[in-house]
Amino acid sequence: MTAEMTVGRDMAEFIPQKKIVYNGLLPYSDRLDREATELLAEIKANLCRAVLLRELWPGVAFWSRKLFSFLKLYGRRFSKDDHILFIKLLYELVTLPNLEPHMMQSYARLLIQLLKKKELLSRDDLQLPWRPLYDLYERVFYSKTEHLGLIWFPNSVDHILKALIKSCRLYFPASSTKEMLDEWRPLLCVFDVVMQKAISNMELFLPTIMPPEEHSQGFQLWFDELMNLWMSLQNQPSWEGHLVNLFARLANDNIGYVDWTPYIPTIFTRILRSLNLPVGVSQMVSPRYLTNSYDIGYIVLWVTALLGGPGNPAQKELTCLFNSIASFYHPSNHGRWQSRLMRLLQRLPASVVRRVHRERHASPCWITLVPEHQQLTDADLQEFTRSLTGAALLAMFSKTDSTDAAYALQNLALLTPELVIPPVLEKTYAAMETLTEPHTLTATLSCMIGMARSLVSPNNRYPEGRAHVLPLLMGSLPGVDPNDFSKCMITFQFITTFTTLVPLVDCSSAPSQRNDLTEPFFCFFLHSAVDIFITAECFKCVLVYLCVSLCRCFALIDSSTLEQTRDEMETDTQTHLESLVELGLSSTVSTILTQCSLEIYKVALQKVFNFATSNIFETCVSGRLVADMCRAAAKCHPSESLRLFVPHCCSVISHITDNEELQSEDELDKELLWNLQLLSEVTRVDGKQMLKYQGDLERILRVCVRLRCKRVYTLACSLLEHTLRSFSLIYPTEYRSTSGGFPKSSFCAEDWGRPGDVAALGVCWHVPGPEEESFVFHLLSHLLHPELQRIKGHVSGEQPMSREELLQSLAIVQHCLLGAGNLLPPLDGPHVSDLVSSMVNLGEVKLYIGVDYDASRENYRESICQTMRLLLHHILEHSEDDTKSLFVIIKIISDLMFFRGTHKKEFDSRWKSFTLVKKSMENRVSWKSTQTCWLFVSMSHLQGDLNTLKMVVEGSEYKVVHRDLLCDLLLLSTSTYSQVRSRAQNVLIAALGTYSFSYRDLIPRILQLLSPQHTSVTQQQFKGALYCLLGMYSGIPMASARDWEWVGQVWPALVRCGLSPTMSLEKPSIGRLLDDITDRIVRQHDTIGINFTVSKGCVEVAIQIAQSKNPTPCLEVPSKEEIKEGLQRQRIRNVVAARKYEKLVNDLLDCLEDRDLPWKFEHMATDWLSLLLREDHPLPPDAVLYFTQSLVHDSISIRKVAISAMAGILKQLKRPSKKVAVKPSDISGIEEPDGLCVGDREGNRWLQYDSNNLPLTQEKWDSQCFVEKTHWGYYSWPREMMIYASSEKPKDDLPYEEMSEGEKIIFEYFSDPEFIDQLIEFLSLEDRKGKDSFNPRRFLLFKGLFRNYGDAFLPLLRPHLEQLASDPHESSQRCVCEITAGLIRGSKHWSFSKVEKLWQLLCPLIKTALTNITVETYTDWGTCIATACEGRDPRKLHWLFELLMESPLSGEGSSFRDASLLYVLQGGLAQQQWRVSELLHRLLAYLEPKLTQVYKNVRERIGSVLTYIFMIDVALPHTRPTTSPHVAEFVTRVLERLKPLTSEPEIHNHVHEENTQETDERTQAVKLLKTVLKWLMTSAGRTFTTPVQQQLQLLPLLFKIAPVEIDESYDEMKQDARTCLSLMSQGLLYPEHIPLVLAALEEMAGSRSWHARFSVLTYLQIMVFYNLFTLLSVPAEVLRIRKLVMQLLLDEQLEVRDMACTTLSGLLQCQFFPLDSSLQTQLQTLSQTCLPKARGELASTDLVRRHAGVLGLSACILSSPYDVPDWMPQILMDLSSHLNDPQPIEMTVKKTLSEFRRTHHDNWQEHRQCFTDDQLLVLTDLLVSPCYYA
Repeated sequence: MTAEMTVGRDMAEFIPQKKIVYNGLLPYSDRLDREATELLAEIKANLCRAVLLRELWPGVAFWSRKLFSFLKLYGRRFSKDDHILFIKLLYELVTLPNLEPHMMQSYARLLIQLLKKKELLSRDDLQLPWRPLYDLYERVFYSKTEHLGLIWFPNSVDHILKALIKSCRLYFPASSTKEMLDEWRPLLCVFDVVMQKAISNMELFLPTIMPPEEHSQGFQLWFDELMNLWMSLQNQPSWEGHLVNLFARLANDNIGYVDWTPYIPTIFTRILRSLNLPVGVSQMVSPRYLTNSYDIGYIVLWVTALLGGPGNPAQKELTCLFNSIASFYHPSNHGRWQSRLMRLLQRLPASVVRRVHRERHASPCWITLVPEHQQLTDADLQEFTRSLTGAALLAMFSKTDSTDAAYALQNLALLTPELVIPPVLEKTYAAMETLTEPHTLTATLSCMIGMARSLVSPNNRYPEGRAHVLPLLMGSLPGVDPNDFSKCMITFQFITTFTTLVPLVDCSSAPSQRNDLTEPFFCFFLHSAVDIFITAECFKCVLVYLCVSLCRCFALIDSSTLEQTRDEMETDTQTHLESLVELGLSSTVSTILTQCSLEIYKVALQKVFNFATSNIFETCVSGRLVADMCRAAAKCHPSESLRLFVPHCCSVISHITDNEELQSEDELDKELLWNLQLLSEVTRVDGKQMLKYQGDLERILRVCVRLRCKRVYTLACSLLEHTLRSFSLIYPTEYRSTSGGFPKSSFCAEDWGRPGDVAALGVCWHVPGPEEESFVFHLLSHLLHPELQRIKGHVSGEQPMSREELLQSLAIVQHCLLGAGNLLPPLDGPHVSDLVSSMVNLGEVKLYIGVDYDASRENYRESICQTMRLLLHHILEHSEDDTKSLFVIIKIISDLMFFRGTHKKEFDSRWKSFTLVKKSMENRVSWKSTQTCWLFVSMSHLQGDLNTLKMVVEGSEYKVVHRDLLCDLLLLSTSTYSQVRSRAQNVLIAALGTYSFSYRDLIPRILQLLSPQHTSVTQQQFKGALYCLLGMYSGIPMASARDWEWVGQVWPALVRCGLSPTMSLEKPSIGRLLDDITDRIVRQHDTIGINFTVSKGCVEVAIQIAQSKNPTPCLEVPSKEEIKEGLQRQRIRNVVAARKYEKLVNDLLDCLEDRDLPWKFEHMATDWLSLLLREDHPLPPDAVLYFTQSLVHDSISIRKVAISAMAGILKQLKRPSKKVAVKPSDISGIEEPDGLCVGDREGNRWLQYDSNNLPLTQEKWDSQCFVEKTHWGYYSWPREMMIYASSEKPKDDLPYEEMSEGEKIIFEYFSDPEFIDQLIEFLSLEDRKGKDSFNPRRFLLFKGLFRNYGDAFLPLLRPHLEQLASDPHESSQRCVCEITAGLIRGSKHWSFSKVEKLWQLLCPLIKTALTNITVETYTDWGTCIATACEGRDPRKLHWLFELLMESPLSGEGSSFRDASLLYVLQGGLAQQQWRVSELLHRLLAYLEPKLTQVYKNVRERIGSVLTYIFMIDVALPHTRPTTSPHVAEFVTRVLERLKPLTSEPEIHNHVHEENTQETDERTQAVKLLKTVLKWLMTSAGRTFTTPVQQQLQLLPLLFKIAPVEIDESYDEMKQDARTCLSLMSQGLLYPEHIPLVLAALEEMAGSRSWHARFSVLTYLQIMVFYNLFTLLSVPAEVLRIRKLVMQLLLDEQLEVRDMACTTLSGLLQCQFFPLDSSLQTQLQTLSQTCLPKARGELASTDLVRRHAGVLGLSACILSSPYDVPDWMPQILMDLSSHLNDPQPIEMTVKKTLSEFRRTHHDNWQEHRQCFTDDQLLVLTDLLVSPCYYA
């Protein structure tokens, strides 16, 4: 009592952060509050104690898990101070420097949960330093040792760490933005991969939620800089997506504080481009556009944030966007783009709903509000809805993603029901009337389900919606169709949803009783055809609906008998579909009857009762459906239903069972079975109401459970279980949509869709009272107790039973346990000690689940436990083949341990279905106040069950009784029969995951069965033991698999089991099993900690927690002695862990030394040994020896593992290199200018490659500062620039005496010529023919060797390298590639003399190898040189570059050799980016005269090289003109050489690869043009900015070549020109470029070649679509385009006119310009051009004009493929008058009418309303083909 008073006093001022409201609805909520406080005090005490005693494992790990459970059970039910302290403690823990990865991940998960509700803690309450988290992120994401296998992270670590940073960045201090920018600006080099890192770091870390006064320290520091960078990018590099995500987040977090207006056209243009929609027929898509497209989630966020504000400019663009893409949503259009478009449609309304909630309904908190002028008004929302509705209505019938459209419509209906619901209703009524298109019905019903809440809610936005409820419900009934499963299920869902929201009550007397029913209540009914619920007909309406719906259900049942659904031969178990129908039917009936008033309910109940009792159903399919329906009906009003059902069923059963002869019958009357089944279902109701029938029930039970007929006693057992559950469980008894039920006569329309009020909900619960409890125990004593005695008699041999009788007894025991499990106390007794040593209490936490156990009653759980153990051992000894009994025993053991009223699987399925229903019913605009009563009640019931489950599932104490049961399960898991083993293993694994540290007790028992010494083990036991281990690796919370104790026992035992006499690899099942175990271990392994330390910061926070109040921790702070002991234990633990690690390595090595070990186990041991490499602890020398020897092992897979492991070992042995700080301005002598100055400048010139100043002597080498990081200095310099000290004595002269043991082993082996011979021989073998490539692991091995040992091994390797280089075989070449790359990279810190000697060896070697280059090896040499140059200062590699630059296109070998040499050179130069401008100039000067190459492969390679040469010439903000080659100068020189071609109307390729001798100017120009085309094609997708002006100079030439038709037989030049035009037309344009492009197109439109004029149109289509909003922002240019299209519409060439028609139709469709009256008039005038009789020249121009007008009208028709605008009927009539015109006009009209018919056919019933009767007559004549015989 004193403790409770202390807690009470302590908590007097306690204000919880956020409780789980549903706990407050539980009947034992007071007790829960007290329990939560005590638990919190315990968690605080033990958590801070564990930290102070430095016990990270198990102490901190155990209690942090308990804190996680606390959050799940009670929410954030702690004070703000505690909340902050918990976060600080976990932040300190998660950022501990050497923390085990898995532990870090589990702390991160908990920290994410604590930070989840950001409104609870402001930035003033909590600040977290960003640097420790960034260091952790850097260690994990950019780990320098992970690729070498020195550290292993869990698979999900990336995802969790990113989530953690997103949660924490809110609380980074204001100064952090500047610090981050200083850190990452030096990485912003667009040509380098590190750019990706910089931008993704910014996206992840930069804080964007700040108060307005801090904006100057926040986003304003970087916004302009990054925005300008983004605006100047043109080709979607991989990191652009991260920039977009950052801008989207900034926009969303600061609505109204960033002016986006100037950027809106660009934003929408890029969004449209990112969707990658196909335009035209000949479009090529650059692969980069597909892989780097924007994340739809962030696009949606950005667009949502842009909406609103004065003028709402973004909405205009959004409307235009959806108009231009609407036709892609039509169900007949499919493509790779579809899923992205559907996601856009689905998420955008949801995002706007979230924003409206935030602006209008969110609880006030510290986060800055959206300024009023920027908030979305109702007019904005209507405009938004209008822009999306068209697309959503098309998409709702999509074949694959219709649910996305339904979700979109649901959210739009929440915003503006009056605009969205009417069109969907119209489609729904139409779908209900049609029989031929069931998919339209399922689609429309699923949309209506989502909109149900908006349709019936009591608001005045769409009052007439309610009038549709009854017609919809009546219309949906034909959907209950036994022949169409999906339609049936969606109809059930539809009825359930609507009846949940609408009470079915007789309101006919409401007008006479209430005089306040004025306008608001009447208005929505008076418009309706039937005055529903107001007239005196109301009662009839509801009854008619009820009767018809029940009749449909009865018809469904009649068609579902066992005979009709399946053959009699099949089993009695249900199919999946049948169980779904059962669930749908019962929940529908349940909902309808729950929502009825009592009068209506009685009528329905009578119908159901009559149906159930006037038929006898078979008990498998239809019987289950009827029984379920009766249960659903009984649940609503138990007193009424029990009064009908129980007496009836009891009397029928009693009458039949009175006959003595029935006792021994095997088959009994179907009537008995059916009534038992019916009774067993209707008793699943409120136990209080069943008390009056207890005598009848007991009598029936006592007779039926002992009948011999299996089907009877099974049904009787299920009756027993349901009866016990009804009496013993805690559950709600009222689920109505309005709390307190329905008054006798009221106006229930007020309650339609009404939200519940948690505070006044008044949930009615069933809590077992004394009378019910005593009846439960009475039943147990009369039914369970005798069975237990009978089983004991059977075991002792006094009363033997047959197997059938035993099964019957076990069934009774099992169902008693399932029925009364809630009232039976859990198994108890002494706990198993000494499993783990800890200075912290690790006991289980007792949670109250609403039941007070009566100690005076017999504990049946223990009795069952003892009896089952006796029986189990008896069966295993005497009749192990009685598997059926064993199955039941396993189930009983599982329930004894875990079952306390609910099963986890059942709970999970309830939770899942609850969330689905909640999602379809909730109103996300105003969240809290809108949940219905049903949702509240269901959630509180689930929360109560969650408490029960948590108590069983997590961290239960391991007691002796559990040990006994686990040992029994292990016996079963290794028994003879596979099914028994399998079931027992599942339960065993679940138990091991439940009881803390139980695996430590059980592992030795399992491993004993695998031991080679254990000779009497059977193969079944062996397999069973292996399966148990496999199950553990997949099932147990993997904390256990990170325990040195466990791993140290299991891995060696698994390897040694290969020596067991039972082990036989001849059995494929055992081989597969071992493969699975190995695979699981390798995949799930992550590094296990050795060195655990607790930081000072952790200790400080722990002390603060220990001193905190509300509640005060329940334990004293540890004394100084205890802390001292804790520190001592920590040191010992770390030493012991290191020893255990070494012992495990040595144990595995011992196993490997055994000659008898089969090969599979040798491979297993080697794999696992390689997993044990670590960065914080050297590998024992014996293991180094093993891996070194294994490099020349006979087995290829072991050699591969050894190569990877050796690379890691060499990294472990690497000596640190000394670094010094330098100041760039001291080296260059130039101070950096203020502000940003990017690119080539005086201050970074010293980094450039300069052939006049190369380090050719020792002196120059020592005097130069080498900077290996290529990106440094391009954008800005790092704050502190650390480079390798050149003055340091090179450490490659390490004497043998100073080497460590491991280093000596490697040195000795690699100094042995025999070993090297063997190694090179193996490395130069072919592995997989045709699939081998440059192997990075081998490269890392050699890099490590030469880095650690200098050139010590070079003399031995030299002859091998020379021999390999001269051998043209691909495997030899590949081997020399790998060693060469390793040599060059490994020599990074060598002295000048050694490097010089190295290049004297390598230069001739590489030359030789390149002369022998082949098709198979040229990519390997490219990779080799690129790898060698990566991250290296080019001045250090000048030998290599000069060698490669010598003469790549010598022409000495074949064209293939020339192309390959260029490829290799390109690989090296591309790695050096901007630092080799001199080499790029030299290369360009060398290539220019050779651009007229004849051979295609050389041309392609030159094109690719040119792309890299000009890549540095970028037009980015703040970037100086580059010193590298400029595109503009190059294009000028090229155009000069192409002059012979510019005067020709069309260019044809007359140069073929054979006639190489022609040298005239035109021939040379054609050759040059081919190479230029290759360059344009390659650069289109790779450069960062596009030189538009230079491209435009080449554009006329391309138009002259490009063919019109797509024909594969065209020559290369035409194909290339076509590809170039397609790629260039997709280029991103800026407003200043548009006049230039249009001028070029206008010039080409006047070309003599019609091919060129035709190509202008295809170019224009793609260009406009891909730059839509940029073009729309320049109205003058829109007019120019319109004029250009109209000009080409009047072209003399028919093909050009046709394409102009297509183009015009496309432009009208995406509303590029409006179809205004002036355009219509212009087209009609043209179409009415008179055709003179004479057929002369004049006639042809008139015909062209008339045809142009008809084509224009046709374009108008085709621009609206899926709707009928107001202008369309008249234009169709105008067109029809041209049907008899001469060709080609007649053909155009026919094609247009045919296309109109095709596209409008689906919705013709709707579209025909837009035409007058006369127009319809004309149309019918036109569209219906005349009869052939007419």
